[in-house]
This record gives sequence, structure tokens and C-alpha cells, in this order.
Amino acid sequence: MSENNPLRDVFDAIADPTRRRLIRLLAEAGELPLHRLTESFPMGRTAVSKHLRILKEAGLVVDRKVGRETRYRLNALPLKEIQDWVAFYSVFWSANMSRLNQFLEEEEE
Repeated sequence: MSENNPLRDVFDAIADPTRRRLIRLLAEAGELPLHRLTESFPMGRTAVSKHLRILKEAGLVVDRKVGRETRYRLNALPLKEIQDWVAFYSVFWSANMSRLNQFLEEEEE
């Protein structure tokens, strides 16, 4: 589970391509209302709202009411959990590739 919000795991939240696209749209635009987000997808407002709810449960999206409209924006802080995870495996693979290169060089000699 996410340290940021125990309701939804960040990895689970970004597993869906639609949600990753929503994250990108919000990162690029800053803040968007639901109807503007919905324009970018071949699905209705209800489906987009469900994806936003999952992102919100993971702490990746925050919303605010402006009159009758709900506006959404990205909270990128939970993405650090993913960055840290990828960084660990980046070091892991770099070390393994270095050992493989060393082994291959020794075999050539």
C-alpha cells in the first residue's frame, strides 16, 4: 500500500493507461475541470470520474469545487514511491551488467 494514502496503492493506480494519461494531462495543464478531461477520452464523464477517484484515493489527484464545477490537479509527491522503486532496480541492473561485462572480458582473455 502507498505510504501517502492507505486506500489505494500508487502502483495499482498507475497500472491503467487511462489513468497514466490523466496524470500526464494534469501535469501538463496544471488544473482541469472534469468536462475538459473527458474531452480527451473516448468514454463518458462517469468512466473518467471513476479513474479520477482511483487516482485521488492513491493521493495522486486533488480536487476542488469552483461553483458547480470540480477541478482536478496532480499531486506528484506519491510518484516518488515509484521513482525510488525504479531507482533501486536501475542500480541492481547496472551492477549486474557490469559483472557480466567483466565476466565476458575475462572469458575473451
